[in-house]
Amino acid sequence: MLTQIKKITKVKKRTGEVVDFNKDKIKIAISKAMVATDSLNELVLESVVDKIVLVLESKFMTKVPSVEDVQDVIEYVLIASELSVIAKAYILYREDRRRIREATEETEDSIDVKKLREQNVELSKQAVEVLNNSQQLSELGKLIFLDRYSVKTKKEDIVVGDLVIVLTKEDYKFPKKDIGIVKKIVDKDKLTIHMITGVYASKENNFEFFQERQRCEKPSESVNMAYKRVARAVASVEKDEMQKSKYFEEFWSALKKNQIQPAGRIMTGASIDEFGYTSNLTLYNCYVIPSPKDSRKSIIKDTLFSLVEVFSRGGGCGLALSSLRPKYSYVKGVHGRSSGSVSFGNLYSFITGLIEQGGSRRGALMLMLADWHPDIVDFITAKKKLGMLENANISVLISDDLMDAVVKDEMWNLEFPDYENEIYHDIYDEEWDGDLKAWKAKNYPTRIYKSIKARDLWNEIITSAWESAEPGIVFIDRYNKMSNSYYYNKVVATNPCGEQGLPPWGVCNLGHLYLASFVDKTGDDEIGPIYDINWDELKKASRTLVRFLDNIIDLTPYFFEENERLQKSERRIGCGTLGLAELLIKLRIKYGSPESLSFIDKLYKTITSEMYMASALIAEEKGFFSKFDSNKFLASGFMREMPEEVRAKIKEKGMRNVSITTQAPTGTVGTMLGTSTGIEPYFAFKFYRQSRLGFHEENIPIALEYAKDNKLPDFFVGAMDLGPTEHIKVQAAIQRWTDSSISKTANVPSNFTIEETKELYIKAYELGCKGVTIYRDNSRSEQVLSTDKGQEKKNEDSVKKQLDDKAKNKQQSESENTRNLGQDKIVYGADAGNNCPNCKVGIMIKLGGCTECSRGCGFKGACDLKT
Repeated sequence: MLTQIKKITKVKKRTGEVVDFNKDKIKIAISKAMVATDSLNELVLESVVDKIVLVLESKFMTKVPSVEDVQDVIEYVLIASELSVIAKAYILYREDRRRIREATEETEDSIDVKKLREQNVELSKQAVEVLNNSQQLSELGKLIFLDRYSVKTKKEDIVVGDLVIVLTKEDYKFPKKDIGIVKKIVDKDKLTIHMITGVYASKENNFEFFQERQRCEKPSESVNMAYKRVARAVASVEKDEMQKSKYFEEFWSALKKNQIQPAGRIMTGASIDEFGYTSNLTLYNCYVIPSPKDSRKSIIKDTLFSLVEVFSRGGGCGLALSSLRPKYSYVKGVHGRSSGSVSFGNLYSFITGLIEQGGSRRGALMLMLADWHPDIVDFITAKKKLGMLENANISVLISDDLMDAVVKDEMWNLEFPDYENEIYHDIYDEEWDGDLKAWKAKNYPTRIYKSIKARDLWNEIITSAWESAEPGIVFIDRYNKMSNSYYYNKVVATNPCGEQGLPPWGVCNLGHLYLASFVDKTGDDEIGPIYDINWDELKKASRTLVRFLDNIIDLTPYFFEENERLQKSERRIGCGTLGLAELLIKLRIKYGSPESLSFIDKLYKTITSEMYMASALIAEEKGFFSKFDSNKFLASGFMREMPEEVRAKIKEKGMRNVSITTQAPTGTVGTMLGTSTGIEPYFAFKFYRQSRLGFHEENIPIALEYAKDNKLPDFFVGAMDLGPTEHIKVQAAIQRWTDSSISKTANVPSNFTIEETKELYIKAYELGCKGVTIYRDNSRSEQVLSTDKGQEKKNEDSVKKQLDDKAKNKQQSESENTRNLGQDKIVYGADAGNNCPNCKVGIMIKLGGCTECSRGCGFKGACDLKT
């Protein structure tokens, strides 16, 4: 039975007003484009208008189209009718109309501006524009945007009336920043500021704060201006003016509607104007550099330098330390002993902290070690020692072989290439890159340092994760079996948050669909508002995001030739989502329930299918990635599970990008937009967040729409309301449609046992997850998110205790050394035995020609100690 198409009668204006549909307006717009191209033809004009109306009526049978929807259909029909010259003229006409609207539109003063005017606070043009055009953001959202992403002007340009970001509390770990208006400038460098946010924005403090000019910043952009900057920059790489105008309009529309949200690097750096941001700042969030060669030159000169460059330009980096020889291994060139992979990891962690001190955004580092490495137990427990690896996330690379050995309760070898074997010495220097399987496949020799029970190693990992949420684990063999690049480039490590696995020199940029923006309110009932998901808008935005992120590859600067060469041969992008929990609440689906798993499967299958189809169509237009091999690509573990229509399209058109989907944490941009972050549930519906902007109370707006008698419906669930298995099941459901990986934390209660944690990790492996991270409530002394208002004080006390402990350790060490000076008694050396004279517990051992304490207390001994 044929579905009867309804006549289109209404259209929604940009203001939201619904008015009568007028076919003549379409005719007038197209006729102007025809006149502009000297191709006016009444018969063609009538035919095209009729086609447009038919498409609109078939496409919008159940909803009212917007003005933008109508314009999109006009473009589509003109191009499909092979009237590309007229289409180009129409697109340019559409862009001109947009510019005219912008020039004539008047923005109503925001609540903030009205309030400031009532208080007789002088406001500059910059302050009014920033506040009026950022009013879609909450107070915290504005602070995040203005601090992180808005372009800043010189501090010397700050004048009375300007809006500024003010440092209101100096602290190396927990500073505070707020927003204010400059009231007075004293002696050029001292400012009296009327505060808009924070504790000083109160009558008790007269809304005033005093700060030096150098501790203030002047943002020059509103969020709307920033979105326009980004859209224009990303569209600038298109081939001609028509394409640039077309995709600027498409990108900017999706950004303004919050349908797509670029990750922080793109928001900060994407620009083609006088600011010149793209000349130095990377637009990539994710980097993986090669494992260092097992030499001092590679460890220091190559790897350390690479990390500094990545961090300095705003990127986060991951690397595996598995290539470095174990602790105490002989170093022939200097007749000494290696300090081991963990110690060099600590060097990289230290440099990460330095970059944090030197820049506005901290360096982010992921260190990884393979499960077969002789240093693996030291690596797992390293963070229990004060100051060790404190600026890095750590994860263990878990092989399928270890998981098999755990299940079978077998022994597990901790081994490393036999680099001392003279026959293989040169081969080791040239070929060893940290891949033990590849080494052994060539029948090269290894040395077994120790054999332990696989379950003992597994238990060590689980116990440490239970105690402190680290290390995370990555099922690296599964990752590579599923990877679309399995046939030419192995994944060796992940970025700092674990969602993006990459080969050596691999990079990836991130952007997200804001899922809750794809719902339409259809009514109200006794529970609250009723929403339906707009699948057409979701599909369109999915395609837009693919092109947006693919364009970034040609826009971003490259400071390593290796990154550029590899990325332009495979064109990895990381399309993800945020606001999943908000979407589920609006659709009245309980996060983690069987109903939610079924819906999530449909949702992410739809998104991923649209994104892969979009990449195939871009490949037809611009060319496929150079490493593309149709048969091998379609044989990857991931592609074998894709719908047949997607596989057929790829076989026909090719693929622009080797990988497309990933699920990042989106902590900053998600909080900026006021939604749930990544694929996580809301932490709670009232909670406290500690960040480098301060300690903030967050009240989730959507809860206010449904709360009745201080109660919420049962489809409102927070992270701690869910069972741990529900967290993992959601992760696994989304992993099925994610070609890279997922940043997801399984929150568990403080009384969750080690045995329960083991079961959870095994469950994650069985369900197909590529990695696992748990967080047991209160397992760390410092918590970023908490329902406890007193957490700010607890965090501060914890940091103070750490600093005090460091000072005591240093003082104790100096005191011991001082007491030993001038004494005839031998306190160290061959005649005194091997006990460390500082801590009295460790043993003095020879490392690199000198001696130091085996317990790592910091004491260095003489170089002639005999052991």
